[in-house]
Amino acid sequence: MINKDYIEGKDWTLFLDRDGTINKRVEDYVTTWDRFTFIEGVLEAISACSSFFGKIIIVTNQQGIGKELMTHDQVNDIHEKMLEVIEYYGGRIDAIYYEPSLAIYEAFGRKPNPGMAYFAKRDFPSIQFKKSIMVGDTLSDMQFGKAVGMKTCWIKNKWEMKNYDSISEFTDYEIEHLKELVLKIKSV
Repeated sequence: MINKDYIEGKDWTLFLDRDGTINKRVEDYVTTWDRFTFIEGVLEAISACSSFFGKIIIVTNQQGIGKELMTHDQVNDIHEKMLEVIEYYGGRIDAIYYEPSLAIYEAFGRKPNPGMAYFAKRDFPSIQFKKSIMVGDTLSDMQFGKAVGMKTCWIKNKWEMKNYDSISEFTDYEIEHLKELVLKIKSV
């Protein structure tokens, strides 16, 4: 595992998926703030990560917009409220990128494609993908990270166990939840 002393130089960037990593997954889509529930321990974990990582970036597919189940304004409202709570708990998020298109279009900005990583690099030129970690709960998250040379950290979950063999090809580390990443960083 990458240790705290190694990443504390603020050269490292943490890329986080949203649904299933920061908030609990729902059966369909998180379309409003009242459907958004932080995963236990995530707020403390993001706060701790804020002292380790130079940048923390959220990258999330939001095809519910493409399906017309929610609007850009609804997603932005959720993100604004999410950021308020994260900041209240002492954490920070430097940017959020989301891709609204349907999966069938395979848009450059939709994970597993690397578009959102390049958008982040455009906005934060100091980002080095070889000094970045992608944390997420799906195969597409792991493929996204590996596509640009990041370390990848898969949050194990029952939905993706059927893809375990594929996921393991793209995964450097496996954890149960985001706070486990913090514990591993601190313990090395």
